[in-house]
Amino acid sequence: MRKILLVFGISAALFACKSDKKENDSEEESYVIPESQKSASKTPLTASIERGKVIYNDLCVTCHLPSGKGIPGTYPPLDGSNWLTEKREESIRGVKYGMQGPITVNGEEYDNIMTPMGLSDQEVADAMNYVMNSWSNNIKDMVTVEEVAAIQKEAE
Repeated sequence: MRKILLVFGISAALFACKSDKKENDSEEESYVIPESQKSASKTPLTASIERGKVIYNDLCVTCHLPSGKGIPGTYPPLDGSNWLTEKREESIRGVKYGMQGPITVNGEEYDNIMTPMGLSDQEVADAMNYVMNSWSNNIKDMVTVEEVAAIQKEAE
C-alpha cells in the first residue's frame, strides 16, 4: 500500500511540474536588462538570458515560481541559491538530465524529483543563464553550449 501511495505521490508531483500552463503572476519582472546593456546589438549573455526567460516561464515556473523562491520543503529556491554558486556542474546536470534524491540548498534539505525536460544543450545553457542572472542572482560567468555538452549523465 505504501508503494502505491509513493507512486501516486511521485506521479502527481511529476504532472504538476511538467505542466505546460503559463503562469501570469502579478509579481514584478524577474530580470530587467540594465540600461548599459541595452543596445542595437545584444551581448551573447543578454540574448541567452532573454531566451532562457521564455524556457523558464514555460517549464520551470510551476515548481520554482515566478519569484524563483521555490516551495519550502518541496522545490528548492533558485533565487539566492548556494546550489547555483557552489555546484555549477550539478546544477547544469540537473537541468539537462533531471535529478532526484536529497540535496541541501541554503541549509534546507530537499528530497524530490526533477524530471528531465528534454531540452537541447542551447536551451539548458539559456535557462541556466536566465536563472543565474535573475532575482538576487548575479553570476555573470556565462554557461555555454560547449560546457553543457561536456556534462555527462551520472551512472545510476
